[in-house]
Amino acid sequence: MKAVRPPLFLTLAGVVVAIAIALPLVYLVIRTAGMGYEDLWALISSSRNLSILVNSAVMAVLVTVFSTLIAVPLAFLTVRTDLPARRFWLIVTTLPLAVPSYVGSFTLIATLAPRGSFLQILLAPLGVEELPSIYGLPGAVLAITLFTYPYMLLSVRSGLQGIDPSLEEAARSLGCSKRETFFKVILPQLRPSAIAGGLLVALYSLRDFGTPSLMQFDAFTRAIFIQYTASFNRNSAAALALMLVSLVLVILWLEYRVRSRAAYYSRGSASQRPIPVIKLGKWKWLAFSFCLLIAIFSVFLPVGITIFWLMRGLSTGYSFPNLLPIIFNSVGVAALAAIVATVFALPIAILAVRFPHKITAIIERCSYIGFGVPGIVIALSLVFFGANYLPFLYQTLPMLMFAYLVLFLPQSLGSVRSSLLQVNPQLEESARSLGRSPWQTVKEVTLPLVRPGILSGAVLVFLTTIKELPATMLLSPIGFSTLAVEIWQATENVDFADAAAASLTMLLVSMGSTLLILSQEQVQNKT
Repeated sequence: MKAVRPPLFLTLAGVVVAIAIALPLVYLVIRTAGMGYEDLWALISSSRNLSILVNSAVMAVLVTVFSTLIAVPLAFLTVRTDLPARRFWLIVTTLPLAVPSYVGSFTLIATLAPRGSFLQILLAPLGVEELPSIYGLPGAVLAITLFTYPYMLLSVRSGLQGIDPSLEEAARSLGCSKRETFFKVILPQLRPSAIAGGLLVALYSLRDFGTPSLMQFDAFTRAIFIQYTASFNRNSAAALALMLVSLVLVILWLEYRVRSRAAYYSRGSASQRPIPVIKLGKWKWLAFSFCLLIAIFSVFLPVGITIFWLMRGLSTGYSFPNLLPIIFNSVGVAALAAIVATVFALPIAILAVRFPHKITAIIERCSYIGFGVPGIVIALSLVFFGANYLPFLYQTLPMLMFAYLVLFLPQSLGSVRSSLLQVNPQLEESARSLGRSPWQTVKEVTLPLVRPGILSGAVLVFLTTIKELPATMLLSPIGFSTLAVEIWQATENVDFADAAAASLTMLLVSMGSTLLILSQEQVQNKT
């Protein structure tokens, strides 16, 4: 049977993205080529750098495992059960994405550090002089997990919303219990969504800089930053970044091997029926306690510490700065980044799922590389190309959007792809047989059915862009500031009141965007 060629507009979009992703890698290769062979081999084979490689890999694995253990139960509880205050938890469990990692890590240290922390002070009357150390691998894994599990949560939630209720009804009619139906019917259908979310979590843990630095844990991002700032020779930093890219490629290869080639079709006309709600019964308050525990450490604790510093500032005569222009900048660039990432993620997802080929697989895999590379590396590579070859684009919004596309495209792509896997291709074939063009089929059939994935991907990109720091600082136009930059500058100046005001504003803006997304999902579920 002759393979069907993909439409031209899909192929062109995929090629553009592949070229975009290649630019930072070209920069790293150019920089690394400036080192001699002996110096390069000495750097790569040094025991310290090999230890950093192992540390980063172990951290990524542990964060992914713990994020799965948190996100899958939360997604099921907030979508499919009669959990008390379900809508409240549905919003709150998404908000950790709005908390900058360095802010969240600082609050954990202030609460759980061995000496002088809030918990140690509370336990001091009981004779506890020192708590177990939170620094190192345990602290890094705890902090990154608490503030990245929503990547998997949103992806799995999208998958849950696309499961055809008739599949569960058939399993129950055959005598399967609720537990058996979950593990034999629901969980296998969530595999693409869980893999897509797990990939984002693993890659984010590799590119995060704030948490490993505050937790005093040797990871690649910390080593790369030290090389960039402590030496005028950036060749060594580029070589370390290429080692990190190699680790990212290994993760992408493992994800490709783990990903099943089986079809997961479940979204069609039947899946538009209302999703049945499962009664928790005696497990209701245990589930409620689980949600509360996660929310305390990932949302309430950072917000509480932030409010404490804000109230302390107000008691000394602090007045709120005018944050409206900064809010406008933050929301504007984050919304634009979400639109751009979604527009380019759609054709790549369709190519990968509907037109499998070696070339489309390469395009899809390449699109994930940028998310695993630290933002400072992507930003510096674009500074290099902008200053040398595209000076008219240097420090402009188009260049900033390009950086966001390279960094955050996988967040949208993973959600869209997992939703597209649930759409039976026969629906699209039927539209084509009725005379619809490829573009009309995508517009009238595919897009409406993958809408949950599109919305989840868009909110992921929005929430991550609004707190992005290195790329924004290096590539934004002169005088252009965002909430993330404001928080970082206030923290650098030890002005915790200003940092608290900007942090709370970021949380409110992120909560508003989350409510908007959830309202759209609610409208869709009723139609």
